[in-house]
Amino acid sequence: MGAVRFPALPDFPWDSLAGAAAVARGHHDGVVDLSVGTPVDPVPDAVGEALRAAWDSPGYPQTWGTPALREAAVEALARRHGAGRSPDEGLDPDAVLPTVGSKELVAWLPTLLGLGADDVVAFPDLAYPTYEVGAQLAGARPARVGDHQPLPAGTRLVWLNSPSNPTGRVLDTAALTARVAQARELGAVVAADECYLALPGPGVRATSVLDPVVHGGSVEGLLAVHSLSKTSNLAGYRAGLVVGDPALVAGLLQVRKHAGMIVPRPVQEAMTAALRDDAHVADTRARYDARRGVLRPALEAAGLRVEHSEAGLYLWATADEPCRATVDRLAARGILVAPGEFYGPAGASHVRVALTASDERIAAAARRLAE
Repeated sequence: MGAVRFPALPDFPWDSLAGAAAVARGHHDGVVDLSVGTPVDPVPDAVGEALRAAWDSPGYPQTWGTPALREAAVEALARRHGAGRSPDEGLDPDAVLPTVGSKELVAWLPTLLGLGADDVVAFPDLAYPTYEVGAQLAGARPARVGDHQPLPAGTRLVWLNSPSNPTGRVLDTAALTARVAQARELGAVVAADECYLALPGPGVRATSVLDPVVHGGSVEGLLAVHSLSKTSNLAGYRAGLVVGDPALVAGLLQVRKHAGMIVPRPVQEAMTAALRDDAHVADTRARYDARRGVLRPALEAAGLRVEHSEAGLYLWATADEPCRATVDRLAARGILVAPGEFYGPAGASHVRVALTASDERIAAAARRLAE
């Protein structure tokens, strides 16, 4: 058998936390793991009931998703985020496609779009690592681009992320509109990772790229990526959506049909239930706001400076030292966080602190920070 050539990818970042994790687990009261944004709260009752009701689903599911799911998605985007439904705004149920979680779509979008060696995939200078990995999988050129930097020549895909992972920063309408205009001048697709859009902090408004105030009445060239992992505690269900330009979504659908990238039917039913109910989203938002209210002042009192962090599930903090030194100091108190270098060179002196722990563990972290 000939040599197998797997893609040349970086090591998985979180594997490098093994040493700090072992130290944190040694705390007499157990670890407070704030290193990964994985939900710990219960799945909403109505969502679980919808999943159970659809357990007897022996046939193949629709790659495109059920009509009810696509309709619920469009209605939720309009209701929750002001993304309209009229034909001139382009939000049509036919332009909705369920994905196997959002990370899968992020990783494979450059490949699904047919990008290659001559194409640039641009993303924020502090960014979720999978944007870069997706470019590498496609053989395209990844490019970190600061907010006020122009897009490089050859850019064919632009990732936006607001609210941001890792910083919790929210881009205002002017910044979103400007980036969309720049991308359109280059003929590039804009993909907005909006997984944290429904979780702004108190008094904060986060805007979708599908809001007409951003796109000017046309969603041509635009995609918005949504996830139910955070808002509905469905990370274990692998439940995501991509919505936007009908022509782009139709192209993605055709490729995904051939590749067998399909969300299971019971999960589609659970997603439909989650998208129809806003009450549990409000509960989730309130829960994370309360945890932010406990943990942020505790970090600040312990000498860390928290920057941005007005939305989403993370606190972006610095002690003005190398990020691994901060990781180790916190691990000695039984608190595990993610080094900012995971998200790019600009994060070398920061750590990302997740709010995805139980109220009891968040309170434990606050007590330890005060010791």
